[in-house]
Amino acid sequence: MLLHTLNRSPLSAVLDQALAGMGPDDRLLLIEDGVIGALPAQQARFESVAGRLYALHEDLESRGLLSLCAPAVRVVDIEGFVALTEECERAVSWY
Repeated sequence: MLLHTLNRSPLSAVLDQALAGMGPDDRLLLIEDGVIGALPAQQARFESVAGRLYALHEDLESRGLLSLCAPAVRVVDIEGFVALTEECERAVSWY
């Protein structure tokens, strides 16, 4: 199981590359501008990772998106980010 982190907007081509590179048990954590993908309007783009999609609380909050986050997205804080890295074999960054 790998942890993939995405720091780009879901409107960038990097998202398609990240999703194509994910295995069936891998997890995707949206960070920095990637948290735009946590909005309900973007959820169709993440259907293939349903139940395995996370967003960083601090980045959602700093962009004023915390209250707008889709219910299907698991919000984690920095401690949750660390826990995800400990649970996974390694991390892959998409930027």
